[in-house]
Amino acid sequence: MPVTPSLPPDPDRLHPIDRRAGVVFLRPLLAAHPPAEGAGPTEVGAYSYYHDFEDPTRFFSRNVRYHFPFSPERLVIGKFCALAHGTTFVMASAAHTMAGPSTYPFPIMGGAWAEAMPLADVPFPNKGDTVIGNDVWLGYESLILPGVTVGDGAVVAARAVVHDSVPPYAVVAGNPSRVIRFRFEPAIVSRLLDLAWWTWPANRVIAAIPTLVDGDLDALERLAP
Repeated sequence: MPVTPSLPPDPDRLHPIDRRAGVVFLRPLLAAHPPAEGAGPTEVGAYSYYHDFEDPTRFFSRNVRYHFPFSPERLVIGKFCALAHGTTFVMASAAHTMAGPSTYPFPIMGGAWAEAMPLADVPFPNKGDTVIGNDVWLGYESLILPGVTVGDGAVVAARAVVHDSVPPYAVVAGNPSRVIRFRFEPAIVSRLLDLAWWTWPANRVIAAIPTLVDGDLDALERLAP
Protein backbone atom coordinates (compact mmCIF):
# COMPACT_ATOMS: atom_id res chain seq x y z
CA MET A 1 0.00 0.00 0.00
CA PRO A 2 1.23 3.52 -0.74
CA VAL A 3 2.44 5.45 2.29
CA THR A 4 0.52 8.64 3.00
CA PRO A 5 3.03 11.45 3.41
CA SER A 6 3.09 13.16 6.77
CA LEU A 7 1.80 16.69 7.03
CA PRO A 8 3.35 19.59 8.93
CA PRO A 9 1.61 20.70 12.14
CA ASP A 10 -1.64 22.58 11.64
CA PRO A 11 -0.89 26.24 12.51
CA ASP A 12 -4.51 26.68 13.57
CA ARG A 13 -4.57 23.77 16.00
CA LEU A 14 -4.46 25.12 19.55
CA HIS A 15 -2.35 22.33 21.07
CA PRO A 16 0.13 21.22 18.39
CA ILE A 17 1.93 18.59 20.49
CA ASP A 18 -0.03 15.48 21.43
CA ARG A 19 -0.29 14.92 25.19
CA ARG A 20 1.40 18.27 25.79
CA ALA A 21 -1.30 20.70 26.86
CA GLY A 22 1.33 23.14 28.11
CA VAL A 23 2.13 24.30 24.56
CA VAL A 24 -0.25 26.37 22.46
CA PHE A 25 0.01 27.93 19.04
CA LEU A 26 -0.75 31.61 19.59
CA ARG A 27 -2.63 32.28 16.36
CA PRO A 28 -5.56 29.96 17.14
CA LEU A 29 -5.47 31.11 20.77
CA LEU A 30 -5.92 34.69 19.57
CA ALA A 31 -8.80 33.60 17.33
CA ALA A 32 -10.49 32.01 20.35
CA HIS A 33 -9.97 35.17 22.43
CA PRO A 34 -10.36 38.10 20.03
CA PRO A 35 -9.42 41.67 20.97
CA ALA A 36 -13.05 42.54 21.72
CA GLU A 37 -12.81 40.25 24.76
CA GLY A 38 -10.12 42.25 26.45
CA ALA A 39 -7.01 42.78 24.32
CA GLY A 40 -5.94 45.62 22.08
CA PRO A 41 -4.89 45.26 18.43
CA THR A 42 -2.87 42.04 18.13
CA GLU A 43 -1.33 40.10 15.23
CA VAL A 44 0.34 36.70 15.44
CA GLY A 45 2.07 34.75 12.70
CA ALA A 46 1.75 31.05 12.00
CA TYR A 47 3.52 28.48 14.21
CA SER A 48 4.50 30.88 16.98
CA TYR A 49 3.93 29.14 20.29
CA TYR A 50 3.82 29.77 24.04
CA HIS A 51 4.72 27.24 26.72
CA ASP A 52 3.42 27.48 30.27
CA PHE A 53 3.74 25.05 33.17
CA GLU A 54 0.26 26.02 34.40
CA ASP A 55 -2.22 27.30 31.80
CA PRO A 56 -0.92 28.57 28.44
CA THR A 57 -4.44 29.42 27.25
CA ARG A 58 -4.43 32.48 29.53
CA PHE A 59 -1.52 34.06 27.68
CA PHE A 60 -3.36 37.06 26.23
CA SER A 61 -5.11 37.91 29.51
CA ARG A 62 -2.24 37.17 31.91
CA ASN A 63 0.95 37.85 29.96
CA VAL A 64 -0.02 40.84 27.81
CA ARG A 65 -0.45 43.65 30.30
CA TYR A 66 -2.16 47.05 29.90
CA HIS A 67 -3.42 46.26 26.41
CA PHE A 68 -7.00 47.40 26.37
CA PRO A 69 -9.68 47.30 23.64
CA PHE A 70 -9.22 51.08 23.24
CA SER A 71 -5.39 50.93 23.10
CA PRO A 72 -4.00 52.35 19.83
CA GLU A 73 -0.70 50.45 19.97
CA ARG A 74 -0.37 46.98 18.46
CA LEU A 75 1.29 43.81 19.62
CA VAL A 76 2.79 42.05 16.59
CA ILE A 77 4.41 38.61 16.88
CA GLY A 78 5.92 37.10 13.74
CA LYS A 79 6.11 33.51 12.54
CA PHE A 80 7.95 30.60 14.16
CA CYS A 81 8.54 32.37 17.47
CA ALA A 82 9.14 30.46 20.71
CA LEU A 83 7.85 32.10 23.89
CA ALA A 84 8.94 30.42 27.11
CA HIS A 85 6.99 30.22 30.38
CA GLY A 86 6.23 33.62 31.87
CA THR A 87 7.14 35.74 28.85
CA THR A 88 5.35 39.03 29.52
CA PHE A 89 4.64 42.15 27.48
CA VAL A 90 4.00 45.51 29.14
CA MET A 91 2.20 47.57 26.53
CA ALA A 92 2.33 51.32 25.97
CA SER A 93 -1.04 52.00 27.61
CA ALA A 94 0.63 51.30 30.97
CA ALA A 95 2.36 54.69 30.79
CA HIS A 96 1.64 57.56 33.17
CA THR A 97 2.36 61.14 32.24
CA MET A 98 5.56 62.63 33.62
CA ALA A 99 5.08 66.11 32.14
CA GLY A 100 4.33 67.73 35.52
CA PRO A 101 5.14 67.22 39.20
CA SER A 102 2.75 64.27 39.69
CA THR A 103 2.44 61.00 37.82
CA TYR A 104 -0.94 60.17 39.41
CA PRO A 105 -3.69 59.47 36.83
CA PHE A 106 -6.36 61.73 38.38
CA PRO A 107 -8.87 61.80 35.46
CA ILE A 108 -9.07 58.00 35.26
CA MET A 109 -10.72 57.95 38.70
CA GLY A 110 -13.66 60.04 37.48
CA GLY A 111 -15.81 62.48 39.40
CA ALA A 112 -14.52 65.98 40.09
CA TRP A 113 -11.01 64.90 39.10
CA ALA A 114 -12.14 64.05 35.60
CA GLU A 115 -14.10 67.31 35.41
CA ALA A 116 -10.99 69.24 36.43
CA MET A 117 -9.02 67.71 33.58
CA PRO A 118 -10.66 65.54 30.91
CA LEU A 119 -8.83 62.32 30.16
CA ALA A 120 -8.38 63.39 26.55
CA ASP A 121 -6.29 66.36 27.73
CA VAL A 122 -3.75 64.29 29.66
CA PRO A 123 -0.41 64.17 27.78
CA PHE A 124 0.10 60.43 28.12
CA PRO A 125 3.32 59.27 26.45
CA ASN A 126 2.91 56.52 23.85
CA LYS A 127 5.94 54.53 22.81
CA GLY A 128 4.01 52.84 20.01
CA ASP A 129 3.77 49.27 18.80
CA THR A 130 5.60 46.29 20.26
CA VAL A 131 6.91 44.14 17.41
CA ILE A 132 8.50 40.71 17.67
CA GLY A 133 10.08 39.52 14.43
CA ASN A 134 10.20 36.00 13.03
CA ASP A 135 12.08 33.02 14.48
CA VAL A 136 12.58 34.85 17.78
CA TRP A 137 13.17 33.00 21.06
CA LEU A 138 11.94 34.80 24.18
CA GLY A 139 13.37 33.09 27.25
CA TYR A 140 11.87 32.09 30.58
CA GLU A 141 10.10 35.00 32.30
CA SER A 142 11.52 37.58 29.91
CA LEU A 143 9.87 41.00 30.12
CA ILE A 144 9.34 43.09 26.99
CA LEU A 145 8.69 46.78 27.73
CA PRO A 146 6.55 49.16 25.62
CA GLY A 147 7.48 50.14 22.09
CA VAL A 148 10.26 47.57 21.68
CA THR A 149 11.08 45.85 18.39
CA VAL A 150 12.88 42.50 18.60
CA GLY A 151 14.48 41.68 15.26
CA ASP A 152 14.25 38.43 13.29
CA GLY A 153 16.28 35.54 14.67
CA ALA A 154 17.04 37.27 17.99
CA VAL A 155 17.29 35.51 21.37
CA VAL A 156 16.19 37.09 24.66
CA ALA A 157 17.69 35.42 27.73
CA ALA A 158 15.74 34.21 30.75
CA ARG A 159 14.43 37.06 32.92
CA ALA A 160 15.90 39.73 30.68
CA VAL A 161 14.14 43.10 30.84
CA VAL A 162 14.08 44.40 27.27
CA HIS A 163 13.81 48.17 27.32
CA ASP A 164 15.23 48.96 23.90
CA SER A 165 14.95 47.45 20.44
CA VAL A 166 16.99 44.34 19.66
CA PRO A 167 18.85 43.94 16.34
CA PRO A 168 18.23 40.86 14.18
CA TYR A 169 20.10 37.75 15.31
CA ALA A 170 21.33 39.43 18.51
CA VAL A 171 21.41 37.72 21.91
CA VAL A 172 20.39 40.00 24.78
CA ALA A 173 20.45 39.41 28.53
CA GLY A 174 20.22 41.29 31.82
CA ASN A 175 18.22 44.06 33.48
CA PRO A 176 18.28 46.36 31.65
CA SER A 177 19.05 44.11 28.72
CA ARG A 178 22.14 44.55 26.58
CA VAL A 179 23.50 42.82 23.52
CA ILE A 180 25.98 40.20 24.71
CA ARG A 181 26.78 38.83 21.28
CA PHE A 182 25.43 38.27 17.78
CA ARG A 183 24.62 34.77 16.64
CA PHE A 184 26.38 35.27 13.29
CA GLU A 185 28.73 37.64 11.52
CA PRO A 186 27.07 40.69 9.85
CA ALA A 187 27.46 39.28 6.34
CA ILE A 188 25.70 36.06 7.35
CA VAL A 189 22.93 37.98 9.11
CA SER A 190 22.36 39.93 5.89
CA ARG A 191 22.11 36.72 3.87
CA LEU A 192 19.72 35.17 6.39
CA LEU A 193 17.47 38.21 6.29
CA ASP A 194 17.45 38.06 2.50
CA LEU A 195 16.47 34.38 2.64
CA ALA A 196 13.61 35.02 5.12
CA TRP A 197 13.01 31.26 5.33
CA TRP A 198 9.85 31.80 7.41
CA THR A 199 8.12 33.05 4.25
CA TRP A 200 8.82 29.85 2.29
CA PRO A 201 6.07 27.41 1.28
CA ALA A 202 5.43 24.61 3.75
CA ASN A 203 7.06 21.93 1.58
CA ARG A 204 10.27 23.94 1.29
CA VAL A 205 10.40 24.45 5.07
CA ILE A 206 10.02 20.68 5.58
CA ALA A 207 12.90 19.97 3.21
CA ALA A 208 15.04 22.63 4.89
CA ILE A 209 14.54 21.55 8.53
CA PRO A 210 17.82 19.60 8.89
CA THR A 211 19.71 22.51 7.38
CA LEU A 212 17.88 25.09 9.49
CA VAL A 213 18.69 23.18 12.67
CA ASP A 214 22.22 21.97 11.99
CA GLY A 215 23.36 23.04 8.56
CA ASP A 216 25.29 25.75 6.77
CA LEU A 217 24.07 28.83 5.00
CA ASP A 218 25.26 27.76 1.55
CA ALA A 219 23.12 24.63 1.78
CA LEU A 220 20.15 26.68 2.97
CA GLU A 221 20.48 29.07 0.04
CA ARG A 222 20.43 26.14 -2.36
CA LEU A 223 17.07 25.11 -0.89
CA ALA A 224 15.47 28.53 -1.32
CA PRO A 225 12.42 28.74 -3.61
